[in-house]
Amino acid sequence: MNPDEAVAPPDFQAALTSLRGHRLRPELKLEEVPPPTRIAPYALALTGEVNAEPRTMDPDSLLGHGRFVVLHDPDGQDAWHGTFRVIVLARADLEDEVGQDPLLGEVGWSWLTESLGNAGAGYHHLSGTVTRVLSETFGGLELRSGEVEIEIRASWTPTTTDLGPHLLAWAQLTCTAAGLEPLPENVTSFRRR
Repeated sequence: MNPDEAVAPPDFQAALTSLRGHRLRPELKLEEVPPPTRIAPYALALTGEVNAEPRTMDPDSLLGHGRFVVLHDPDGQDAWHGTFRVIVLARADLEDEVGQDPLLGEVGWSWLTESLGNAGAGYHHLSGTVTRVLSETFGGLELRSGEVEIEIRASWTPTTTDLGPHLLAWAQLTCTAAGLEPLPENVTSFRRR
């Protein structure tokens, strides 16, 4: 959070407070990171990693990752149509067959809109992209076949300072992109021992 949180406007303080205390899937680990500094006077940034084995940072168990950014300009910005903007990124490796699906972009975008709807996150002026990345490795010590990755980038203007539902929507999007099955309402996933 901003080092000047104590002098931050009340709306930004309310937004930050609304992001605390949410119960997320154990496979998703959040960390606060330095936010962008030139886009808005007040900002917060979180990164998230989805791991097959909760509580591990083993790169071999990494399923996906993402970023959640909150921007606030008390004077508003014309492009935002408001004083807040939420920016998200979700990225994950895909199986080759899924990566070849011609509807992958539409499916990825539906993951986002469904996550926002499921979380009850009010928003307007939603925009973004779904990108399919195909990487081929040449040379080096380890030859790997091609890898396919999905990257979902989006931003929107929230309708209130209660950004908790927006955080939950991004968490669901990131876990879905990483291949985790959605949990039914009021069900908690158990951690493997």
